Amino acid sequence: MRICIFGAGAIGGLMAARLAHKGEHEVTVIARGPHLAAMQEKGLVLRSEGAEIVTRPRAVATAAEAGPQDYVVVTLKAHSLPGVAEAMQPLFGPDTAIVSGVNGIPWWYFHKHGGPFDGRHVESVDPGGKLLRLLPPERCIGCVVYPAAEVVEPGVVEHTYGDRFSLGEPDGSKSERAQKLSEALIGAGFKAPVRPRIRDEIWVKLWGNLTFNPVSALTLQTLDVLTGDPELRAVCRAMMVEAQAIGEALGIRFGIDVDKRIAGAAEVGAHRTSMLQDLERGRPMEIDALLGVVVEFADLTGVPAPTCRTVLALLRARARAAGLYPPPG
Repeated sequence: MRICIFGAGAIGGLMAARLAHKGEHEVTVIARGPHLAAMQEKGLVLRSEGAEIVTRPRAVATAAEAGPQDYVVVTLKAHSLPGVAEAMQPLFGPDTAIVSGVNGIPWWYFHKHGGPFDGRHVESVDPGGKLLRLLPPERCIGCVVYPAAEVVEPGVVEHTYGDRFSLGEPDGSKSERAQKLSEALIGAGFKAPVRPRIRDEIWVKLWGNLTFNPVSALTLQTLDVLTGDPELRAVCRAMMVEAQAIGEALGIRFGIDVDKRIAGAAEVGAHRTSMLQDLERGRPMEIDALLGVVVEFADLTGVPAPTCRTVLALLRARARAAGLYPPPG
């Protein structure tokens, strides 16, 4: 199979390195800058579990160089996707599947959702419906990313923990294309179950991201402080309770309770969330895909979300002050 990783940073690099090392599929990575140059010159280095492997996926700068693929795995930040969707078109043949390994609620969320919101477009993550037009939901397979990794230097990915990529069709079916991708990822050393209710897993991961990421960016605190300080924990918990009510109004089943989810986050320790890292490095943050969309869904379902609304307003103001979010209006 031809598998392309579009945006081969930390997570994409981890997946590409393991797949390329296995050697059973044609793996292409699309990247840019020094990271791309290093991969082209020296290969993609993966450090994981005390070992280091050097792999040689095909590394290119553009979709046109890569050509049509069987699977396109998207591992970009959510806010980057509308800007590159047009450039991705050369990757798509008649049967190409798009695997959306993007944090937060995906643009295809209501495709085959069922019920009163079926087919609805999600403005927070897809302004104007551009992604629905250029990355049709019929092509999409959901993917919830659990590993943690970091690009420690150009061409070098360090894998910290986790090895699961949960997959799922929007309609809940166990399709042939999802099964084949699952087999490829399992063969490369990952856990890759095909889930009938992928949106449930999207929400359980989002549950932590919509709270700990924004509050960490506002307070500059690590995860151990957010979960251990009584006042900050109370803010995070209130946001999670509101989000659970919104998710359940959309048919989501939460397999664990709020306090267990917070306890799981506490076990990670003194971790700087991705949003805090982005703020510190002067990079745009995933505000709308992680929290703006939750407030959009609150409006859609009529579920109150006062704490989420307050934190969202503060976070947007903080990001604007740093020049990392557009002005209102």
